[in-house]
Amino acid sequence: MATDAELAAMRQAIILSSLGLGSTSPNPPVGCVILDRHGATVGVGYHRRKGEAHAEVNALSAAGPAARGGTAVVTLEPCNHVGVTPACRQELIDAGIARVVISVIDPTSRGGGGAAVLTAHGVDVETNVLPDEALTVLGPWLTATRRRRPYLTWACALDGQNSHVAEQLTAELRSGADLVLGEKTIEEGTPESHAPQHFALPGRPDDDLQRWLSACYATGSRTAIVTGGRYFGILRDNLDCIDEIVVAVEKTPPAGGFAAATAELTLAGFEFAEISSLGTGVRVRLCRSRRERGGPAA
Repeated sequence: MATDAELAAMRQAIILSSLGLGSTSPNPPVGCVILDRHGATVGVGYHRRKGEAHAEVNALSAAGPAARGGTAVVTLEPCNHVGVTPACRQELIDAGIARVVISVIDPTSRGGGGAAVLTAHGVDVETNVLPDEALTVLGPWLTATRRRRPYLTWACALDGQNSHVAEQLTAELRSGADLVLGEKTIEEGTPESHAPQHFALPGRPDDDLQRWLSACYATGSRTAIVTGGRYFGILRDNLDCIDEIVVAVEKTPPAGGFAAATAELTLAGFEFAEISSLGTGVRVRLCRSRRERGGPAA
């Protein structure tokens, strides 16, 4: 069982992992906290983008010698393969970490996974610690990895004619996404945030949304936002490709009145995840229902 200190550290690691949203792809956003042998925090870190140090390495570097005999608390299972950077499980072993607390097991692990190798080297491993909370950050990446297409968010104003509201909504969301497809542009959520050798923008979609999403995945994107009226038809005809819908609802009645407009927010297969006030209206966030996602790990 995870201790109170480890649970607190995991929540801190989840917050740290969110700092990598919109820049780590095609890698996952991961956070790590190092506790010394007495349970005190001695190092923290997160993964910023592919090709740079992973969360565990950044946290170990901050901890220094104090990591020996301590605990690594990490949101995703440490990687077990040598790629652009060394295997994190080996970095933990070499640093003398005695215990590793993991929230979510990595479905892309190779060779039995980092947790198995750590255990084989005598490291005490605890898994499945606060997974639902970790999925608030890791969920879209895991969904993209499982489906081999980006986690797709449709951002729009309830009244499709209100382009200013839609643009404002997109501005609030874009920093956490890999790419944004708008009326006239396709660009990174945050310009130049990704490692250019591992990420590229695809072309614009044609009538085949699934083919476009596959191209986005192949060029490094794991999260995407589509906004504006230009793609309304293709999105409405391909709701099965959409993972999340974020809608700005102004208090001024839209064309056609509130009755017809709000009825459009009761789409089959989606459920309300959040409704928050924006002063002049509300923002409604709908996500795939658990049944549609295929379970909590989707």
